[in-house]
Amino acid sequence: MLKTDSRFSAFQQALHQNKISCVDRVHHHLSVIKEKSHLNVFLSVYDNEALKKAAEVDQKIREGTAGRLAGLVVGLKDVFSHQDHPLQASSKILNGFVAQYNATIVERLLDEDAIIIGRQNCDEFAMGSSNENSAFGATLNSIDESRVPGGSSGASAVAVAAGMCQVSIGSDTGGSVRQPASFCGVVGLKPTYSRISRHGLIAYGSSFDCVGIFSKSIEDIALVLEVIAGSDEMDSTVSQREVPSYSKELSDDNPKKYKVAYLNEVMQSNVLQPAIKKTLQNKIEQLAATGHTVDGIDFPLLAYALPTYYILATAEASSNLSRYDGVRYGYRSDNTKDIESLYKKTRAEGFGKEVQRRILLGTFVLSANYYDAYYTKAQKVRNLIRKQTKEILAQYDFIIMPTTPTTAFKLGENTQDPIAMYLTDLFSVHANVAGVPALSVPCGHDEEGLPIGLQVVANDFDESRLFQFSKVLMKFE
Repeated sequence: MLKTDSRFSAFQQALHQNKISCVDRVHHHLSVIKEKSHLNVFLSVYDNEALKKAAEVDQKIREGTAGRLAGLVVGLKDVFSHQDHPLQASSKILNGFVAQYNATIVERLLDEDAIIIGRQNCDEFAMGSSNENSAFGATLNSIDESRVPGGSSGASAVAVAAGMCQVSIGSDTGGSVRQPASFCGVVGLKPTYSRISRHGLIAYGSSFDCVGIFSKSIEDIALVLEVIAGSDEMDSTVSQREVPSYSKELSDDNPKKYKVAYLNEVMQSNVLQPAIKKTLQNKIEQLAATGHTVDGIDFPLLAYALPTYYILATAEASSNLSRYDGVRYGYRSDNTKDIESLYKKTRAEGFGKEVQRRILLGTFVLSANYYDAYYTKAQKVRNLIRKQTKEILAQYDFIIMPTTPTTAFKLGENTQDPIAMYLTDLFSVHANVAGVPALSVPCGHDEEGLPIGLQVVANDFDESRLFQFSKVLMKFE
């Protein structure tokens, strides 16, 4: 029998005390989704299905047999396989495709009585930093509709920020959860690489891809991670390490003093927005004033994280996306005369410009003449970045830095300049290159009222302390 304790959010406790019903909660979220449909967040809304599931969960609660996520209303980024539901990675090339099975994370959410309310827009194949690359059009930031929500999981962040669901599940390959979390003023987690099974996640860059979680609450993220993390016979790359009770460990109120590093290169960066720099400086001073040790350190390899990421991630994208050819499923061009033109026309018409750009870049760096000059060299640099990051985290509990160099930019502002768009990932790609966990938490606003996110980076599989320290940061004014 499930009992109410500190692991549950206030809403979940209210459910178990019969102060609110799951059906009422789903009706509320559905009304918000309808009211704010112009934000272009949901590609599919499973209203009848969600209400039916909610009624079942209400009955389970009355019987005392409900799962750990009973009544939690969840949205899925359009990159997760959800059996008998559409799955397109927001791309024309997967038009009409219906998922044949549940991703491991979907199975685990459903098993613990979460309610999946719909499928959320994203940058095509999770490639983008603004949610403007979708075949279904851009998603708008609910805080300022003239601005992007970030990407690639931008719609998932907006869904949480605007109250369309309580939790969204996204993917983070180079910052695709943390960057939109920062732009939308919510909490976003990228766990340790291999902490969560990727079975059923459409692949972009397989050595970078992570399942990530959005919420307004660290407590909810801790509980969801506790449920969906862990070994999986369907994914040979997932860690076999035992999953801690993150939610229980988060409730530990014993005050701790941490040793924290910040990177001098970040504070000296000429692309860092002054308001964000000021916010980071304030947090450093507050941490020091409350007894934590905070040191500025040099990390010259940070400058190589972004080019290393884009060389390796595009190479992996080129390989992973070769399977989409119009032969077995999805979009197939009508303008074909033979098998060669079928491949060429289908891929040229089915993939958007940004996806095509990354496939071309990746194919180039994997080509025989350039493999050693680019791909092999980038792998060596990646190993150095991970090694140096681990050395820092052996001396310090955490590294703190801005999640993004700027707050949310205007729609269309960077679409004609791919380099400017890629630079928005400047601080987020580091954790993916190194494979370590990172969490973006809201830490104030700039002079235009736009949210500022602060990123905390921890050592491998140290999510418990990452949550604990992030709560400390969020308590500061």
